[in-house]
Amino acid sequence: MSCNQKKSTTNQKNVKEITSTKEVKTPNGMVWVPKKTFLMGAKTQDKFAMPREKPAHKVEVGGFFIDVQEVTNKQFKKFVEETKYITVAERPLDWEIIKKDLPPGTPKPADSILQPGSLIFNKKAKGVVSMANYGQWWKWQLGANWKQPEGPGSSIEGKENYPVVHVAQEDALAYCKWANRRLPTEAEWESAAQGKFEDNIYAWGNKYEDLNDNANTWQGTFPIENISEDRFEYISPVKSYPANSIGLYDMAGNVWEMTSDFFNVNYYKEIDPTIVHKNPKGASKSFTPSNPYQTEYVMKGGSFLCHESYCASFRISAKMGMEPSSSSDHIGFRTVATIEMLSQ
Repeated sequence: MSCNQKKSTTNQKNVKEITSTKEVKTPNGMVWVPKKTFLMGAKTQDKFAMPREKPAHKVEVGGFFIDVQEVTNKQFKKFVEETKYITVAERPLDWEIIKKDLPPGTPKPADSILQPGSLIFNKKAKGVVSMANYGQWWKWQLGANWKQPEGPGSSIEGKENYPVVHVAQEDALAYCKWANRRLPTEAEWESAAQGKFEDNIYAWGNKYEDLNDNANTWQGTFPIENISEDRFEYISPVKSYPANSIGLYDMAGNVWEMTSDFFNVNYYKEIDPTIVHKNPKGASKSFTPSNPYQTEYVMKGGSFLCHESYCASFRISAKMGMEPSSSSDHIGFRTVATIEMLSQ
């Protein structure tokens, strides 16, 4: 869909573009993100900012190419057809491996539960008691995978241009290897989301009021009723909303996007905010108090489930953790490439 991006009334500072791509032709479906210094983390005026996004700090990120959109079902299907790859959600579950990431003494689930599948949003969620209990709107769906996003009987026919979902990090990395790409660092992702600017709250500017015009998120009462003021009740095709200032689509909402950084809630508090950090690659280890036994990686951008009462993760600085072997119907990915990678 072709849309004209609304001009923000908020004053924003342009960052001088550096175009040094003479050595390599821009790959199809990618955009060059110039080297720049910008403010990473929560902005002072961001009313939704969370402690793990603070303090904001300057980073310098070198130039790189990034996909203009999330990897689609069509793209992932081509990868699978050429490699015969089987995703994590399609493989038998191994309790001996799973329990290593769980608290000691966790009882083994019934064999009927330990079957291939993935997490899907429970569209019939009612009677939510606490927003801290995610299990009230998630359910394990046997047989759910990238080809059957809602479980047995569903398909991706007619959804070739939707983001591929039900992919674990292992699956995304396998795709990257096949495509000669890699996952972005969190800093690279934020650099791309900022586009031509250096201190935006959102990928489109600084106005929360423009959310529904620029991203597929939740409106109404989460997770009971979505009144779809943004035109989509759940996941939407890529490029359904305006691109950001450098031509990138869905940098907010639709599906979460994986990065290569460890998710550590204390990372920003442990670094020096007075210096410029050059090409940071994130924390040295994962840490989440609520999930201390699992390694988690940063995911960015939020999804169609984001709502101000729940996570408000449609902001550039927002982040959540994902366990690398898990998958769901609201997590996808996009890839990056450097001049060095493409020159090999």
